[in-house]
Amino acid sequence: MPMKVALVTGAGRGIGREIALRLAKDHARIVVHYSGSEEGAKVTAETITAAGGEAVTCRADIAKRSEVQALFAAIDARFGRLDIVVNSAGVSAGGALADLDDEQLEWMLGVNFRGPLYVASEAAKRLGEGGRIINLSSSLGEFPMAGSGAYSATKVAIKSFTESWAKELGKQGVTVNTVIPGATAPGMMDTAPPGFRAFFEQASPFGRIGTASEIAEIVAFLASPQASWVSGAHIIANGAAST
Repeated sequence: MPMKVALVTGAGRGIGREIALRLAKDHARIVVHYSGSEEGAKVTAETITAAGGEAVTCRADIAKRSEVQALFAAIDARFGRLDIVVNSAGVSAGGALADLDDEQLEWMLGVNFRGPLYVASEAAKRLGEGGRIINLSSSLGEFPMAGSGAYSATKVAIKSFTESWAKELGKQGVTVNTVIPGATAPGMMDTAPPGFRAFFEQASPFGRIGTASEIAEIVAFLASPQASWVSGAHIIANGAAST
């Protein structure tokens, strides 16, 4: 049986990298997508190949449909198949409502909203029986904070995507699910303003934030045959944090 092919967006760093490494351990061939993290993507791919796996890097601005189409054309040319898609690329920004920044808003809508939609649209043309789409949201979509309104809204949209796509693609034998991480490192928490890490550590009864590898394990389960009856689900992984 041919090895499965997995596309992981935003795999040059953080959660995306850990997901790519984890799926490679399950013998998937990995398409390491990146936009700005070229060096990070190379590290991800080299780590996989050094362990005996197969990985290629592909750049695309997922906010642009033409670049997403080119990304999938490259996957077709290299592998001729696609089995798993992980929408893990994301960006964050925030600020006071009165100071709403159009440039930041367009950036988040492009990467966090249109990006997963464009990727899934192309994936839907290719995925068949046993196919998987796994979307990453954020606990800030569940527990919005002051100043996070626009970002939180893009992450709430992911849940609607998941539920709709699960109903549409189930007839193709494809499952679609959401993983909703809380504060995690490596990840966006690495560049969060001072004090944020301590705030989120205190929000969980475990007294810490999550690790990217813990999120990757959940994704690996959803990508596995053992999760064949899990679709349209949203798994919150935030250590029972209250925010």
